[in-house]
Amino acid sequence: MALGTTWMQEIVDSIMNDGDIEKSKCAPTHIRSPFLEMFAPPPLPSGLDVLNNTPSPRKIKTHLQFELVPKSFWEQKCKAVYFARNAKDTAVSYYFFDQMNKTQPDPGTWDQYVEKFLKGEVAWGSWFNHVIGWWNAKEKHDILYVFYEDMKEDPKREIRKVMEFLGKNLSEEVLDKVCHHTSFKAMKENPMANYSTVPDIILDQARVPFMRKGEVGDWINHFTELQNKMFDEEYEKRMKGRGLKFRTTI
Repeated sequence: MALGTTWMQEIVDSIMNDGDIEKSKCAPTHIRSPFLEMFAPPPLPSGLDVLNNTPSPRKIKTHLQFELVPKSFWEQKCKAVYFARNAKDTAVSYYFFDQMNKTQPDPGTWDQYVEKFLKGEVAWGSWFNHVIGWWNAKEKHDILYVFYEDMKEDPKREIRKVMEFLGKNLSEEVLDKVCHHTSFKAMKENPMANYSTVPDIILDQARVPFMRKGEVGDWINHFTELQNKMFDEEYEKRMKGRGLKFRTTI
């Protein structure tokens, strides 16, 4: 899970199904929560194709920066759960994801990728612009901003926040069931959540598994001292005074 989007999709789907896990196992993630901007070679349908055939209430996935989200979403009073992960772990996770994702350009070496990441020369653009754009928008729109690190620290606490935001009222027993179903171990073993149904021509999981680690702080295993210094300097410049704080370890 690069950013944890698939994790949040499974959480939202489980909550909207009132904790009925069998319903959440009825189809792969990309069918239950269509990817708005996805366009991949057959046999996968485009995100819009799936959405057009999905009844309300629909659960939609997007990696779009806030400014690119269709205005109709907000005009129709849609709710959005934004799942944010710290920049260093995001860079590492996306580097490995791009190695296995055949629809993405080759990421090059790790050293090259760090530089591209800091410049925003990666899919969906600058991490800085992305997290800041959604952070600023949450005051004007129905947006719940959730941190990956908080979810790893206390899944039940954060899942409860999502549940309340979605207007659901699940029992403690059902919440526990949702927590178990959406744990990394359970999702890694669930073919409806681990993307094993996607053809190898698109996602080469023999090279890198889609569910790789799902940890906070894996960046420590990959960043050199020089890369970390360069990253911290750019981070301070871009994030200073934003009121947006991320944890890189827990």
